[in-house]
Amino acid sequence: MPEIPNPLLLPYVKLTEFLGRALGSSYEVALHDLTTKERSIIAIANNHISGREIGAPLTNIALSILKDKSYETSDYRLNYYGVAINGKTLRSNTLFIKDNGRLIGMLCINFDDSQFRAVSSQIMGLCHPDFFVEDFVSQFGPGAVPAEQRMPEKFGNSAEAVAADAVSGELELLGVTAERLTSNERLQILTKLESDGIFLLKGAVKDVAEGLCCSQASIYRYLSQIRNSKHAETR
Repeated sequence: MPEIPNPLLLPYVKLTEFLGRALGSSYEVALHDLTTKERSIIAIANNHISGREIGAPLTNIALSILKDKSYETSDYRLNYYGVAINGKTLRSNTLFIKDNGRLIGMLCINFDDSQFRAVSSQIMGLCHPDFFVEDFVSQFGPGAVPAEQRMPEKFGNSAEAVAADAVSGELELLGVTAERLTSNERLQILTKLESDGIFLLKGAVKDVAEGLCCSQASIYRYLSQIRNSKHAETR
């Protein structure tokens, strides 16, 4: 059994194993201890789904939850979508584990329905022309990703991967390379990364600086500007 930094999470380790076996191999169950965000997973079942191991970091979605404190008004988050390392789309759910209102852990269940969608498409193909299945069923079927869900949960095995993926996602949205960023574009990206909680990870400044092709000192200057501006707005 892995070392448990927070003893209050010990019962959830066995629960993680139980849920993994009870739900079956299409469900990954992961337990996060928020004591160390860079190595938060302390138990995981059916990890073939995301490819993560014990010691993997918090995801981008988990970091954003910590940043926006949505856990203060809810006990769980249901039915959002994630993307595994192998590109498979997952349906995810997270239970917030609290101690006197303080968030100490997260129990996450990620469902891989790819095999069921494949069977569903084959069955629908027997009933309808191929173009109907491709144009309609695949778009609105049970595995379809809603267009409004722009930011999926991304699963990585290192904090560096989480930060790098966040940077590349923002660069892709802007349609530019890091080398061609203007100061305003760099500020826009860093404002989004700060809002998403990426800088809650130790070492994120270094990783983001590398991804944006600038110095760590520049990142700190931008972050100071962003945080001072936000502080002025709240006064």
